[in-house]
Amino acid sequence: MALASHILILLSLFLLISLARPQVPSLEQFRFLNNGDFGESTVDYGASYRDLGVIRNQFRLCFFNTTPNAFTLAIGMGTGSSDSIIRWVWQANPQNPVQEEASLSFGPEGNLVLAQPDGTVVWQTMTENKGVIGLTMNENGNLVLFDDGGWPVWQSFDFPTDTLLVGQSLTLDGSKNKLVSRNNGAFSLILEPDRLVLNHLVPRSNNKSVVYYVIEGRFIPSATLYAAKDQGTTTQLGLSTPGLRPEFPYKHFLARPRFNASQSFLRLDADGNLRIYTFDFKVTFLAWEVTFELFNHDNNNECCWLPSKCGEFGLCEDNQCVACPLEMGLLGWSKACKPKKVKSCDPKTFHYYRLGGVDHFMTKYNVGLALGESKCRSLCSRDCKCLGYFYDKSSFKCWIAHELGTLVKVSDSRKVAYIKTPNV
Repeated sequence: MALASHILILLSLFLLISLARPQVPSLEQFRFLNNGDFGESTVDYGASYRDLGVIRNQFRLCFFNTTPNAFTLAIGMGTGSSDSIIRWVWQANPQNPVQEEASLSFGPEGNLVLAQPDGTVVWQTMTENKGVIGLTMNENGNLVLFDDGGWPVWQSFDFPTDTLLVGQSLTLDGSKNKLVSRNNGAFSLILEPDRLVLNHLVPRSNNKSVVYYVIEGRFIPSATLYAAKDQGTTTQLGLSTPGLRPEFPYKHFLARPRFNASQSFLRLDADGNLRIYTFDFKVTFLAWEVTFELFNHDNNNECCWLPSKCGEFGLCEDNQCVACPLEMGLLGWSKACKPKKVKSCDPKTFHYYRLGGVDHFMTKYNVGLALGESKCRSLCSRDCKCLGYFYDKSSFKCWIAHELGTLVKVSDSRKVAYIKTPNV
């Protein structure tokens, strides 16, 4: 009997604690439906959008779509005036869009839930019964679910997509260590100890990634986008990581706009370039400016090392796509330029043509194979997905190419490319 009474008391205490758990007040609860008129402002990607009314300064929570009946829940940044584009700085469901009449619900249990019209849950914060009592959009664009002590239980800053806002970090912690571009993840920026790595996903190589740029630095355990007041009216923008003493963080400088650039974000764009966009809240026209661009025309031939520069195929020189390098010669380049398709794996059905003084983005940061030229060719010929290979005659290194993209014209004639092409 004593044991039964003890168990009954414990169950009663557990029930009382459960009932006493803080809940979201009824006035703070909501259920938004994705329907009605679209907003009138110009927004990123030429999208249509619906404003959900969760607004703080220049940040707002919206549904947007670029294709019919496929919507993303996102945070937009911008005033929404006719001459100031709204840019998307965070997305909840970029790879799993919802339909018209989808719902966004925030109920008494404190879970923020995005669901299809039939009730299928597409995305949620997983904060049910974790003490959440409210939701707010912070001044820095961080969407926060908080407890009765004001502490965040969940925040959008912990789940970066393709963008870092000022004060937001990448950390050496699972999915929080990278940005992924919006075009099906073709490009990613990944935080590794002591460096940030830009990768390009190559589907033909069984979805393996190829490094195309590295930012060296002491990024342990995090890299945070910062905006610091500099001399006069200028602002210093860059990435910082904690130092041995908090007052002396390590800083990797990126840009110095000549105005207050505290309203900025770093984005890995769909073309694989890394840019900082800055919103100047003191102007009423053309308030956005690109204040940093990793691959830019100011650096000698730098743009040519961007994998997407010349689309599917092209020769780049002096930051411009100058030719379509086919077997018959260097033709005028256009977006339609592409190598001829090899339809058979039989080596008797194809051959290679040579391009001298040509390099490729993957040779800069990816270790080549120490092979003779004939063995390099044989390796490509046995690989049905190989489109060609690059060879450095000075180091006797070989790189097998499952994607060609942008070829870079260089002065070193020992760097050559061999492009696979059909016999007929």
